Amino acid sequence: LKDLINHQDVDIIISAISGFAGLKATHLAASSGKKILLANKESIVTAGSIFLESCNKYDSQIFPIDSEHSAIHQCLMGVKNEESISRLILTGTGGPFLNRDINDFKNITPKEATAHPIWNMGDKISVDSSTMMNKCLEIIEAKWLFGFDDIDVLIHPEGIIHSLVEFKDKSLIAQLSIPDMKIPIAYGLGFPERINSGCHSLDFEKISNLSFVKPDLKKFPSLVLAKDCINSGGTSFSTLNAANEECVASFLEGRIGYLDIHKIISEVLDKSDIKMVEEIEDIFEADMQSREMTKELININ
Repeated sequence: LKDLINHQDVDIIISAISGFAGLKATHLAASSGKKILLANKESIVTAGSIFLESCNKYDSQIFPIDSEHSAIHQCLMGVKNEESISRLILTGTGGPFLNRDINDFKNITPKEATAHPIWNMGDKISVDSSTMMNKCLEIIEAKWLFGFDDIDVLIHPEGIIHSLVEFKDKSLIAQLSIPDMKIPIAYGLGFPERINSGCHSLDFEKISNLSFVKPDLKKFPSLVLAKDCINSGGTSFSTLNAANEECVASFLEGRIGYLDIHKIISEVLDKSDIKMVEEIEDIFEADMQSREMTKELININ
């Protein structure tokens, strides 16, 4: 894999391994001096400072191909003064339980949690979307990618506006398109040029409404964990991610309930010894310890 990544005929590396398992290969790609299309958000969430240091050292370029971060990247093109930016706004559909009664969350099944209303994703990411843990990870990813701490989330069920940037004068720039991953992938492949994505145009005449809702933090408490981890720093990111991966896997296997996911993750974060990250081994160690603690709590539950 190392030989392939560093091969002179390779121009672009797409990091699309799911979860923490993608960290080692993505970190390897960061030292390749090439264009990296980043779909593996966990690698930059858990190892953001080390990943960015390697990219800067070896002159590797990062282009996020998550739809939200691709949208932010596009909105920031041409912005010469970062001080003119007020905040970043990530949008999310709200998942399958946006309008479900919170009192019924205890009855949510894996089949229901993996039925996303807009995007066709794998089971793990679909569950993350339903709990909005996916958006929690995206806040942390945006912090590393764009260097801003002022990041908000806006529920937008139609999935047409993929993210926005607000400026000091209170004007906003948004990126709109049909919800199709071929578009952000084409943007990353072609940058700085625009290439044909193979998608059809957004038909404004067929859009009856674009709606926006502030996230309900009682329904989706995972969103709060993003800023908690950003404030804590260090190994809190890898602790959060590892606990979530273990909890989602156990939920999909029917070993814990839906509400146990956030409960156990919060308990792991509270009980974990958060340390400074000095080398990548610190991240792997925190990941291992978090998984062990999470499994113990899952067995208790």
